[in-house]
Amino acid sequence: MTDEQRQPGTGSEAVHSPRSTLSTFQRDPRDLWPEHARKLYDHLLALYGEGDPLPTLAASWIAHQRSVNTMKAYARGFRVFEEFAREHGTHPMAVKFSLAEGFRLWLETTPQWVRVKGGRPGEMTRTGKPYSDASRANSLSSASSFFGFLDKISDDGVKNPFDAVQRPYIDPDYSSTPGYTEQQWAKLLVTARDEHRIAAYRKRTYAMLLVLYTLCLRIDALLNARVEDLGYDKGHRVLLLEKVKGGGRAKKPIPPAAWDALQDYLDGRETGWLFCTATCGQLDEPAVWRTLQSLATRAGLPKRGPHGTKVDAITHALAKPDSRPDKIQRWADHKDSRTTQRYNARKELLDDSPGYGLAADVAGALTHDTG
Repeated sequence: MTDEQRQPGTGSEAVHSPRSTLSTFQRDPRDLWPEHARKLYDHLLALYGEGDPLPTLAASWIAHQRSVNTMKAYARGFRVFEEFAREHGTHPMAVKFSLAEGFRLWLETTPQWVRVKGGRPGEMTRTGKPYSDASRANSLSSASSFFGFLDKISDDGVKNPFDAVQRPYIDPDYSSTPGYTEQQWAKLLVTARDEHRIAAYRKRTYAMLLVLYTLCLRIDALLNARVEDLGYDKGHRVLLLEKVKGGGRAKKPIPPAAWDALQDYLDGRETGWLFCTATCGQLDEPAVWRTLQSLATRAGLPKRGPHGTKVDAITHALAKPDSRPDKIQRWADHKDSRTTQRYNARKELLDDSPGYGLAADVAGALTHDTG
């Protein structure tokens, strides 16, 4: 350093002083918010303006969640609650128990928003089915979580108006998603590889389904993975996932069949989203949902979205003669073994139904009488 640089008050000293260095790195913390927090902030800002604390507090609450899936679900549920409060002339942060209870009752009968057929782009109307138990539970949980967050960050505390509001009971052993057998999964994969309507997307779709199924992944985790997350560890090809459900990390071994399909799809690409659009953008869940719907139709299988893939993978793994529930639990990223066993319970509710035995006896008796 020269003598001139050591002199206080010179241009060089001003540039390198601690105060000036800090000012260089100062930035709006909102720039660090994840996608769903920013989207909720922009939505609320347009409704309430910059002078209202709701947009910042709600977005901060979303950013506080550990997983992308929770952020997305809570942001969606909070929008339903905010719309209800606004339509009833109450600021969301001023809601008391009576209106919170009214929100629960409103969810039970109010039709959902649906797109107007033949209408303008984005035109919606409330003519859909009433909210399902799961959707009502999500909206009530979202609102309750928001007030819980306000209570944590407030010096005086905030009474949660949803503490005494009952939520729908969600049976953990019930799933409305139709399950596929292993044979049906093989048919779906062959259809993706050889018969996908858009030939240019066959390699991507085939690799995506194989990776999703054999690594037992949630769709949001897969769509947030990048090519740079592929690695090699102790003789295994692996996919490094920064976040799984609950905010943890995972290192998933990639079976040879899935690895070969993935490399065929990537064709030497070394950067970017692992599964991307034709313009190298991030593939989103609606696009995957539409693809699976199309494939199911072409394969003659029941239609469903991507979230049933993990259910099928766990169910099929548990059905293997040499299955180890403890290993499957780790593979599925379940913190509690009871979560893994629920997949067995769901299958047994169908496979072991006493109704099959009764029907066989009745059929035999009917055959004997008619003979």
